[in-house]
Amino acid sequence: MNKKNIAVVGCTGSVGGAALDICRKYPEHFEVRGLAANDNLKKLNILAQEFEKINKRSNILTCLSNSEAAKQLEVNTPLEELVIHDDIDHIVFAASGTDTIRALQKSISAGKEVSLANKESIVVAGHWVLPLIKYKNQLRPLDSEHNALWQSLHGEDINNVYCAYLTASGGAFLNYPIDELDNVTPAMALNHPVWNMGQKITIDSATLMNKGIELIEAMLLFGLEHHQVKAVISPGSFVHGLLEFRDGFVKLLAASPDMRLPALVCLSFPDRLPLRIKELTPEIHPKTISFETPDEMRFPCLKLAKDAARERGRLPALMIGADEIAVEAFIDGKIGFTNIAKVVEEVMYSCNGAGPNTLEEAIDIIETAKIRARKIIEGG
Repeated sequence: MNKKNIAVVGCTGSVGGAALDICRKYPEHFEVRGLAANDNLKKLNILAQEFEKINKRSNILTCLSNSEAAKQLEVNTPLEELVIHDDIDHIVFAASGTDTIRALQKSISAGKEVSLANKESIVVAGHWVLPLIKYKNQLRPLDSEHNALWQSLHGEDINNVYCAYLTASGGAFLNYPIDELDNVTPAMALNHPVWNMGQKITIDSATLMNKGIELIEAMLLFGLEHHQVKAVISPGSFVHGLLEFRDGFVKLLAASPDMRLPALVCLSFPDRLPLRIKELTPEIHPKTISFETPDEMRFPCLKLAKDAARERGRLPALMIGADEIAVEAFIDGKIGFTNIAKVVEEVMYSCNGAGPNTLEEAIDIIETAKIRARKIIEGG
């Protein structure tokens, strides 16, 4: 395969780190030429220096989106310029939130290859992002579940898909007594049994909101209806996604739960490179594969997400905004664990209005949801 020049947006986070580790292990195939983060100047500089040594040349493009932090960066390339730079072939969008949507649109419009691990950009802005895609497989899902479905669809007709299943480990409280969930602490919720992730996504995994958001994302990415996407509990996260076809056959994709694997697939596609991650081996050791239907009494956030998937309109954006504030409040000790779903539900069904007709309207709805969620948390 030809060598690719890579930019990583969200390079200081866990998913961005997984993509960078692939670049370290395959320097003859991938050269890091752009790095973007929010405000972590120290780590950004360390990464830039590291990859300049690996590349044996300087002038890596760097960007900090936080305006105050950017003042301390010697050369700050605006993100929307970085992602369309002639020196970049492939952009990994690993940062969460809606701040990178414009840059994502520009990179796709410029014909760049994109690996995407940003859920909000599809759930909130998919209608204004996906039509910009210029060629097949230009946008490659990086989240393990959507990556599994994407790989399983290679060579298949989406019209033959009866149902797509996204797996969930069940998070920290799969078997925890429901009547004791009110007493769950942030430290307990952040103790994920399988994945090592950031705080927000780990809490969302404990409530299964993360899986609910992923259901909506899968609908939009693959052109499926709400009744064609389902979540299943599969402890251990060895199986990442399944496709059931209308003739009764099921495809599943299984691998160790390590974000470097989908990163490798996205970066190297359509080739497959031999595995160089020492702690992972391609051999399948004896594993128990099991699936069960999530209990929506235990995971009310999943039900809310399914409602948003079915009704669409402004509900997905309201849900995204409210959940961000509710999770933040839980981590800060302002509300209890079970109140996350209660705050989200109240916001979703108290902020009436028409669905968004533009990207600006969709982002405004998120901000409306955040304001309303803060008022609910404060008792207003």
